[in-house]
Amino acid sequence: MAVQGPFKVAFGDVFPFGAFVKGGVEPVRDFDRSTRENFVQARDKETGELVWAVEVLDADPESKGTFKVKLMAPVQPLVPEAPAGFPFVPVEFDGLAVTPYVNSGTGRLAYSLKAAAVRPANFKGNGSSRTAGKDNAAKDAA
Repeated sequence: MAVQGPFKVAFGDVFPFGAFVKGGVEPVRDFDRSTRENFVQARDKETGELVWAVEVLDADPESKGTFKVKLMAPVQPLVPEAPAGFPFVPVEFDGLAVTPYVNSGTGRLAYSLKAAAVRPANFKGNGSSRTAGKDNAAKDAA
């Protein structure tokens, strides 16, 4: 089969209303190598980088709850500061990829998101999270 692994996607296609970080970046546990007494951080199968996760709110009014986006980096990524008066941080993800899978508990199609980096969004408050002067779709598709 020609299609294997995660699908690269443009940030604006996944988050047309924007995305907000809730909390900080945490290391992801490697469940196969960790024990109760010894935490081992997961590594990305493709890059070998350490895997981190950040809790994200999708600004789409129809979205329900929060979810995690995994970040691949050699050191813990930093979340940008929240703008004055905002409880959450508007962000964009570079190098975003989607991996579909079947949830074994429910039998439903689900997906996981991973990204190469997180950065502050140029939040305009008009439903657009695109950064001015940059074509994110072209960059993310590369």
